[in-house]
Amino acid sequence: MSSNKSWCWVPSLYFTEGLPYFAAMVISVTMYKRMGIDNAQIALYTGWLYLPWVIKPFWSPIVDMFSTRRAWIVATQIIMGAAFASIAFLIPVSDFFRWTLCLFWLVAFSSATHDIAADGFYMLGLSEEQQAFYSGIRSTAYRIATIFGQGILIYIAGELEEHLGSNSGAWSIIFGILAFMMIALGLFHRHILPKPQRDITRSMTSIASGIKDFTRIFVTFFRKPGIVSALLFMLLFRLPEAQLVKMLTPFLLDGKEAGGLALSTAEIGIIYGTIGAIGLILGGIVGGICIAIKGLKYWLWPMVLAISIPNLVYVYLSFAQPDSLLLISGCILVEQFGYGFGFTAYMLYLIYFAQGEYPTAHYAIATAFMALGMMLPGMVSGYIQEAVGYDMFFIWVMICCIATFVVSGLLKIDPKFGKK
Repeated sequence: MSSNKSWCWVPSLYFTEGLPYFAAMVISVTMYKRMGIDNAQIALYTGWLYLPWVIKPFWSPIVDMFSTRRAWIVATQIIMGAAFASIAFLIPVSDFFRWTLCLFWLVAFSSATHDIAADGFYMLGLSEEQQAFYSGIRSTAYRIATIFGQGILIYIAGELEEHLGSNSGAWSIIFGILAFMMIALGLFHRHILPKPQRDITRSMTSIASGIKDFTRIFVTFFRKPGIVSALLFMLLFRLPEAQLVKMLTPFLLDGKEAGGLALSTAEIGIIYGTIGAIGLILGGIVGGICIAIKGLKYWLWPMVLAISIPNLVYVYLSFAQPDSLLLISGCILVEQFGYGFGFTAYMLYLIYFAQGEYPTAHYAIATAFMALGMMLPGMVSGYIQEAVGYDMFFIWVMICCIATFVVSGLLKIDPKFGKK
């Protein structure tokens, strides 16, 4: 396989992997808020969109059993493009909330399926040396998708809202752009992706063997030492963030009389989607460097503090309701940097716990519990916020940080793990 082709398809594949995820999890929240949907419904129904990532370990054998990973990649990209086009068409209709939610479900399931196929194809399409070389490149491409999805596109939506004087028209254009991009990327990948000899449709014999292995994978996962502490950590470490992330955009958009900061859509695209995303990325990079020097156990508690204490900026913002965009940007940058720094410990622990037999499959199961830990608290966050207001909601988020500290105290980690 040509090394030049790898430079084309690896970054584009992982940019494509990130784009629909942020469309379903971030852009949808902003769009629904701007279209007048209340916080409780936004949090509940967009929270359900995490489900495909929760059940991904159960779904992944189906991707392995039928057709090739290459075919799954191209098909899901085209399907997501068609779903985005349908969303663009349906946003102006009166019953848009119900119909677009159904389509976001299709996007979410297709995106989770695409993740399975893309990660599998990465291992089949590259040698071990190439996989190591391109690991940083694929991470960078995914981070670019973060900034493009929750930053640039939302900024453009805000500018279109102002220019067109129509929220529905602006968001229809945004999802039209997403549709064009996904279909174009699907056609591009159909042309550019290599056809590894190992990427084949499995026989019935190998499928039967796969089901047997699948059962053993789950049994061995739940028999791991310290499984109860590990599951509590996976589910509750991000309890504050799971609630905060669903209500952050509504808080930034809502007017001062509703307890929000009254920012425009374009301002959110810059402040949260771009400045905040850069802080998140930098926090993750710094966290990785720190753990490489001293190990996960050494940095666990500093990272627990980093992911928890900066949430206080939202308590301040909800009470002070400042007008200064610089001040608001600084607060979000600090919180997102802390979150990125602290989240490094979480992801490294999942890798640590997955060590042993079936590390890749066990890591996939761990990430399913990670998604579940985001899904369930996020679904009820809107009801909590509407019941108590933004100021008391953010105080509640700080109280939930107690759970983060408790589950972190249950862990037992080898002091050498993570050091290079």
